Amino acid sequence: MFSKPYKLGIIVGRFQTLHLGHQDIIDRAAELCSNVGVFIGSSQESGTEKNPFSYELRKSLIECIYGDRINIFPLPDIGVGNTSKWGDYILDNVMQRFGRQADIFISGKEERRLDWLSSSAGLGIAEMYIPKSIKISASELRELFINGDIKAWMRFTDKRLWPRFDELRGIVLNSYKNKNTASI
Repeated sequence: MFSKPYKLGIIVGRFQTLHLGHQDIIDRAAELCSNVGVFIGSSQESGTEKNPFSYELRKSLIECIYGDRINIFPLPDIGVGNTSKWGDYILDNVMQRFGRQADIFISGKEERRLDWLSSSAGLGIAEMYIPKSIKISASELRELFINGDIKAWMRFTDKRLWPRFDELRGIVLNSYKNKNTASI
């Protein structure tokens, strides 16, 4: 039987909305790790321009693609920004959910993530940065919803999500220009 190099891999993202780039990261984690934990950041946020979708909806979109092959958890903001304190908070959540620390943190390479595991709590956790496989961001996808450009949106999303375009677009339109946030 093939043994994967890592027992537990973690991914953190807002997934506002899920796109093929996110899926590439999750797929890589599933290839390398026996167990994958996906933590949905800003989980307390919804109904705003930047965070239109609720945690439950984002979780359902990921489950639509992956079923029970991965574990999905909320990760509310705590108001410390992209610092090692945020990384320690993530690692505390991993320990609470899995009873052990992660072996690897997998993400897209973004400057703001580089300090997350810089404290002593992050020592010994491997980091893998996946280059962008597609040139799209969740912000750009939300613009496609606003413009009603389903054909462009479909190029960047899994076909299993396509039937939900109208539902997702309605949420984005209702949240458009709402800057009020529950973030600390």
